[in-house]
Amino acid sequence: MNLPGKVLPLKMGGRLAYDEYGEANGEPVFFCHGWPSSCTMAELTDAAARDLGVRIISPDRPGISGSTFQPNRKLVDWPPVLGELADHLGLGQFRMLAISGGAPYAYVTAWEMPQRVRVIAVVSGAAPIADLSDHSGLLALYRWMLALHRTQPRLLRTLFYLARPFVTMRLSIRWGRVLLKLLQPCDAEALRDSAAFAACFESQRRAWRGSVEGVLADAHVHAQPWGFRLEDIDVPVRLWHGKQDRAFSFRVAEEVAKRLPNCKARYIENAGHYSLPIQHMRKILADLISL
Repeated sequence: MNLPGKVLPLKMGGRLAYDEYGEANGEPVFFCHGWPSSCTMAELTDAAARDLGVRIISPDRPGISGSTFQPNRKLVDWPPVLGELADHLGLGQFRMLAISGGAPYAYVTAWEMPQRVRVIAVVSGAAPIADLSDHSGLLALYRWMLALHRTQPRLLRTLFYLARPFVTMRLSIRWGRVLLKLLQPCDAEALRDSAAFAACFESQRRAWRGSVEGVLADAHVHAQPWGFRLEDIDVPVRLWHGKQDRAFSFRVAEEVAKRLPNCKARYIENAGHYSLPIQHMRKILADLISL
């Protein structure tokens, strides 16, 4: 069940857009979408959430799709925003599920609000890039963007603006199927499912359609120091990572898991960055709500 899009006026100004999936009266789980993506990425959870009686609440981050842009924001600015949404919905405690670029937002919320976050699940999660001494475990595109971010930020911004007309067109989704040939076979196979393909690509299109500045700001947050240490997160973490993940390698995920004091990691054979959340969502959610 996908409820109509909702908007929360924030006390600090601006608005927070969010969608809900799964069971309306179920166990509450906040969903942290990837990058570049938006709240409709949570469509990947809908069928499993309905089966398991889970309520998925998926907000757009500031500047993404329907949420107001927040200039100069940092990762540590996110927990108060999510806390305000939880208060608005009457939720005391909750669980969190993060995919890919949503991982930092789950980690910072667990660090900042351990009394409210019961457990987080991180799937194909992004690592704290500023802490990595070696970037070889990152996707080549990410390494290229990081290099431009350091040396030619104005050029990077220009390239983002040039890309927007193409990635916001519906035609780009159809052409995206051609790009499946460039992915790991396990990812390409998972994305041949039309619903999964639409959830991943349409959520990206919505993000870019909202504003280039929002997508850029979200990228900037990932590239900067997060403002806290993974070692200081006491909340239980369930880390799921595919051994064929090319965006953030299996080796990078292992380094992250070692730094988390209360982490149970599951490394999945024959799973990549996309196929893991697409094909294993029911198992991931069932594990998340068991704690």
